[in-house]
Amino acid sequence: AILVNRLPEHLRAKARFFGLSLAMITRILLLLSLAWIMRLTEPLFTVLAEEISGRDLILLGGGLFLLWKSTMEIHASLEGAEEGERSVRGSPTFFATLIQIALIDIVFSFDSVITAVGLVNHIPVMIAAIIVAVVVMMFAAGAISDFVDRHPSIKMLALSFLVVIGVVLIAEAFDVHVPKGYIYFAMAFSVMVEMLNIRMLRGKKQEPVKLHKKLEEPETETAGG
Repeated sequence: AILVNRLPEHLRAKARFFGLSLAMITRILLLLSLAWIMRLTEPLFTVLAEEISGRDLILLGGGLFLLWKSTMEIHASLEGAEEGERSVRGSPTFFATLIQIALIDIVFSFDSVITAVGLVNHIPVMIAAIIVAVVVMMFAAGAISDFVDRHPSIKMLALSFLVVIGVVLIAEAFDVHVPKGYIYFAMAFSVMVEMLNIRMLRGKKQEPVKLHKKLEEPETETAGG
């Protein structure tokens, strides 16, 4: 939702559809390549007595990518160009947005695919579950994007979650296990508190602050179709 909202309004629905479709395809391809993925858990080299595998490198790269992307989004929202201004540098194109959606989805789903190796005989069921989940997200994505766009605090909260997830991925790349239950509880509690804040703000009829936006360049509209 955050990535898509950086695009012009007439491209957002198309970006959501193609982005989620691309994410679905990448998840299915990851499931179908379980044999190759499992080989990524084998050590490639050793650094300071620590064995480094392909999985560790992917988690490290994914964590750094999430930290970079979320930090840049926070900066652009708070100190970037004002809404309506055109910025040549730092503005996403349609295809760049799709690629970023696919990369983030791979980062999120990679570790869960590895843990699914014990369910290799149920691949068709998992593929069907992915398709159903993506279809549901396609119907809900528009409403979620509009909600995030109307409530900047939710956007900042989501970006802070990405920072936390990036740190967790980097920690797991170095075999430091972080219990996911603590992370999920913290996220759920934060969202609950913020929903209460939004409800109180609505009762006072007070408008939320407006975050800065960097929109796509006009010439990139043709790239979107």
